Amino acid sequence: MNPWGLRLAGTVLLGLTACGRPVPVDPPLVCGNEKQPEVSRLAVRGLDVGSLSQCGPTADFTPVNSYQGEFADVLDREEAVALIDGRCTGTLIEASAGPVVITAGHCVGIGDRPLLVFNFEDNPDGEQLVTEGTVIEQSLDPDYALIQLDVLPAVTPVPLTAQATERLAIIQHPRGKPKAIAEGRYLDACARQVYYVDLDTLVGSSGAGIFTRQGYLLGIHTDGDCDEKGGGANRGWTAEAIAEASEYLHSTDIAER
Repeated sequence: MNPWGLRLAGTVLLGLTACGRPVPVDPPLVCGNEKQPEVSRLAVRGLDVGSLSQCGPTADFTPVNSYQGEFADVLDREEAVALIDGRCTGTLIEASAGPVVITAGHCVGIGDRPLLVFNFEDNPDGEQLVTEGTVIEQSLDPDYALIQLDVLPAVTPVPLTAQATERLAIIQHPRGKPKAIAEGRYLDACARQVYYVDLDTLVGSSGAGIFTRQGYLLGIHTDGDCDEKGGGANRGWTAEAIAEASEYLHSTDIAER
């Protein structure tokens, strides 16, 4: 195995958390509680251990190149999704200052040089690109980081949006495995976070983009709060909250679409 392969394999982290179908009960008072949800600070450097139980009996992921569901058009964006250091997911996004990869802040530190792999998937439909980048912004509140790549992949960056759709999808690398898609229902948004139910995530999914039906990035996944009976919700930080906190991104990078 070459050095890149050794480094990638050595950083793959297996996780225990999952969310699955069905979700019979919505979380009570998700956005009616004045107290802002607490983000587990144990979720540092990809160790997303805030919730160790899955939401429902199964975890429903579909490899991107065999998916034929209602988000089939969104798969035009999947080439912008990358595996980061074998333990998190990121998405190349459109920005007026130039394309950058967005991920969760608990995955990396400022100044880090993570390894990113694009087109790590079953039955790949393009050449795999392995490159490094520099973390130019990092925060835990909101929980996000921006990575400037050494080499840009030949893909179209994903635009940001503030407009949710009734159904959402997350394209991710669960447990550091090949790229997969999961879908679920938008629940609510408050305290700068977006909540969704019946939308599966695992360790390794941290930092993955939350996609609308139009293929725009509404936010990034950071936390799971599900139970095995199908209750609870997963959540992430909105693109609006991230742009507000960022010096690199601007409000004009988020269009009404």
